Amino acid sequence: MLFIISIISFLAIHLAPNSFFASGELNPNITQESIEHLKEIYGLDKPLYIQYFSWITALLRLDFGISFASGKFVKDEILSRLPITLIINIISMVLIFVISLYLGIKAALKQDSLFDKALKQLSLFSYAMPPFYLALLLIILFSVNLGWFPISGLESIEPKEGIYKFFDQAWHLILPIFVMVFGGVGSLIMYVRSLSIDILKSDYLFFALSRGLDERVILKRYILPNLYPPLITMLGLSLPALISGSVILESIFSINGMGLLFYQSALSRDYPVIMGILIISAFLTLIGNILADLILLKLNPHFKRA
Repeated sequence: MLFIISIISFLAIHLAPNSFFASGELNPNITQESIEHLKEIYGLDKPLYIQYFSWITALLRLDFGISFASGKFVKDEILSRLPITLIINIISMVLIFVISLYLGIKAALKQDSLFDKALKQLSLFSYAMPPFYLALLLIILFSVNLGWFPISGLESIEPKEGIYKFFDQAWHLILPIFVMVFGGVGSLIMYVRSLSIDILKSDYLFFALSRGLDERVILKRYILPNLYPPLITMLGLSLPALISGSVILESIFSINGMGLLFYQSALSRDYPVIMGILIISAFLTLIGNILADLILLKLNPHFKRA
């Protein structure tokens, strides 16, 4: 799968109009001969299949090439920005899972109540609200008007040390993480609610209720075990959306992560960096789906026999 993704990505990028050497990133006084010489240095004057073979051969050695824009190794640039992107996405995913599970089950237990109706409207609002628009609204309200949160960046102008640096960075990440969580819980809450309602209507649950079992026991033994498999599968499939969402949010909040690097590289047509980020994102997505399958095997051993 990773090999197929690499072929499609490589062809799509190199067949796109314009290039780094025509994007205005170079000296405007550079001559055409110098541009052709640079293309020869980077191997861009060769046929596409030769370029791909050279690139994939280097990739097997974990060599992602050199950035056209900065002249640095692509691997170093990505590794320096990958941790903050992973932190944002992992925290967002955990919060999305916990909040959706709690609110979805509670809405199903209180079906057609005022809480259930209000939650459905909130979920619809969450699903329909574009993340970039919500981010701008929050910046205007909480950062510009109220001054409660920083407008952008990951650290304050005055550098902090030790534990103060940790809290400073956490304070900067509140709004970006809130935007990601708010945009992700809407559909998942309704999904959990729908699954929980089906479980509540099942015969085995009526049998459990007739035995006089406590509500916590029913929740732990009957509802949650039947919710985990489809939820874990859905979370594994939602990884690409979270990673792609980082591109927008990191650009708006000026967080120096992999999403902002991808955005800047896409504008300048920096092929090595774009390909490196696409491959790493695809790899992380595939790893996430594999982990989801392994967790499903742990939760349901009979799946392995099938």
